[in-house]
Amino acid sequence: MMLGYPCIVIAALLPDIWFFAAATAVTYVTDWYLHQRGSYLVNRLGKVRAGLSIRFLLRQLTAVLLLARMGLAEEPLFFVAVACFLVFYGLQVPHGALTTLIRLRRTMPIVTRNVDLHAVRIPDAPPPSLLHRSAEKMLHLDIPAMAGVVVAAQTGRVGFGYAGAGLTLVLALAYNAALLPYVRRGRLAPPAPAVLNALDIWLREYRPTVVLYFSGSPESAYQGNMWLETMAAVEGRPLIVMRERNLVPQLADTSVPVVCVPAGTHLMNLDLSTVRVCLYPANVGKNIHMLRVPTMKHVFIGHGDSDKIASVNPFSKVYDEVWTAGRAGRDRYALADVGVPDENIVEVGRPQLAPIESWTGTTKNPVPTVLYAPTWEGWDDDPGNTSLLLAGENIVRGLLYADRPVRVIYKPHPFTGIRSARAKAVDSRIKAMIGRAAQERAADPRWMKEASTAAAGLRAAQSELAGLEARLDELVKPGRAGGDDAEESRVSLADPARQAELATLRAAWNETYWRTFGWWEHRTVTGVQPKLYDCFNESDAMVSDVSSVVSDFIASGKPYAVTDSAQLGAEEFKRQNTAVRAAVILSNGAEEMGELLDAVGDPAADPLAGPRRELKRYLLGPDEPTSMERFDAAVRALTERAEARNAGVAQRIGELATPGPAPDPEASSSGAGDEDAESAAAAAADPDALAPQTEAGTGRETQSVR
Repeated sequence: MMLGYPCIVIAALLPDIWFFAAATAVTYVTDWYLHQRGSYLVNRLGKVRAGLSIRFLLRQLTAVLLLARMGLAEEPLFFVAVACFLVFYGLQVPHGALTTLIRLRRTMPIVTRNVDLHAVRIPDAPPPSLLHRSAEKMLHLDIPAMAGVVVAAQTGRVGFGYAGAGLTLVLALAYNAALLPYVRRGRLAPPAPAVLNALDIWLREYRPTVVLYFSGSPESAYQGNMWLETMAAVEGRPLIVMRERNLVPQLADTSVPVVCVPAGTHLMNLDLSTVRVCLYPANVGKNIHMLRVPTMKHVFIGHGDSDKIASVNPFSKVYDEVWTAGRAGRDRYALADVGVPDENIVEVGRPQLAPIESWTGTTKNPVPTVLYAPTWEGWDDDPGNTSLLLAGENIVRGLLYADRPVRVIYKPHPFTGIRSARAKAVDSRIKAMIGRAAQERAADPRWMKEASTAAAGLRAAQSELAGLEARLDELVKPGRAGGDDAEESRVSLADPARQAELATLRAAWNETYWRTFGWWEHRTVTGVQPKLYDCFNESDAMVSDVSSVVSDFIASGKPYAVTDSAQLGAEEFKRQNTAVRAAVILSNGAEEMGELLDAVGDPAADPLAGPRRELKRYLLGPDEPTSMERFDAAVRALTERAEARNAGVAQRIGELATPGPAPDPEASSSGAGDEDAESAAAAAADPDALAPQTEAGTGRETQSVR
């Protein structure tokens, strides 16, 4: 990219037509490759005024320059080429206008899943071939003209140039013509008022009672995904409300209705009058748009339970209740003293932990598996945020080259490297270390023998996994392939049979995935699948940092280690961080790794087994009743509080709106009661003066009601 464009300018100035043709071909291929890869360089070029259109224009100008330097400036071919490029760029205007108009008028004010918007007609989206990377496709239509001009200049047969120019213009006109039908009213999304009205009709029919409200950055989708199964199992009629369109495709498949409402004004005008409990997995600014609704109770449930400072955010005091996993969360808020009273904290356990298998006391495979799951670097440079920076490579090295063979699974946090280039570099080096160790193990005679024995089974599992993935892809993307948000809102309706098959296939996928490689093979696991809890079940021990990952892993009862990256010292580290009190404490050099491996290999060498059981109860609550039962009980209790509050407000408003007896003039003559007398007189004269004021279509009281 950096060399190609200067080369075509030099080639045109020389002039050297073969050099020009080769350099031009390189720039076309490079441009295509970078866009296919979604390269960051493409975005950077646009920022420095070297965007896609400019790069294509430069190629065309150098073609004109080439003709001039070859002495063809007075020939018809020169004028045809200039005219072709001018007209071609003129056709970019209607093309850009059409694609922009179609996208804008195909954009509904909401995006939904599992919501029946039968009250409005949503037509099919245009074929993806027309709108996907449309600008790039349109610009590439200049290739026939460029090729024709170069061939004509080299051979002297101007017909090639005329034919190429004509083909470019015909294709550009055809592209514009193909877009025209999709700007007709019947091919566009229904207007915003109609869509919002249809959603309100559905809400009145469905009557949701419990809402999971989720907003965040593209990297935070996991925070909402971790609550999907809980929402599907909760008592009542659940609803998921989201705020960012780009998060909807990242939401895992669920049978729960999903409504994404990007505009705050639209959200505040939705009819959510039947909702009594709203759950918040993250503290974000857009929470205010839902927190303002007084007819429902608001609960912070978080997206993990740990000793991180985020687990006792002072913002939590805006909620009616804060739900924690166990007693540890309650004590954490008491120690932090951030304004959350003890009576507003409810211990509900962690319903998401149900899939985690308890340790049997023996390793799952002949070689123990240790999971390294560090958290990310955080928003500041606190050395205690993650072990990755100071200890990560030492930890992995200690596991890979332990005296007794160990299989390593490395699963970094999804946010790793988004803020710190150093963390990103360490992550890359660890992945490379694991890759090299896997190759060394594959070349070791002992493991080669194991691989030979297991080869047939591995191949069968890989074939089975491919079939499962193909079927999952079919089920996860219902409806016509390539549909936009509007079309997917129409076709993405819950199908119980489909949901059941998905659950079965995903369980089969997870079981099969671990059989596609040997139980001795090191592995780096990234992406959505397999899930972190699946890695827990596959592992015999874990190394991590102070984060909710540790609290969750404690549910398994397996040995674990936590790194004291800030070098507080073991005793102080345990005092400050509840979840590490039953852990092997690692220094940044990871010299203590042998203690963890001894505990995995021999239960008799595991002095922390008892403390782990006690800590599990303290952090996560009792095993009985189940966490889901406690969660449902908390929802019921808060629903009753919301109903009582709403009934009380209605009663008080009714009393204010009811005319009372005529005021006694003598009783009000003192002046102290003048204001009350005036209010009573006003109420008697106009009973509606103090009637409840509501927002149109919502049934919610506004701030005018005191």
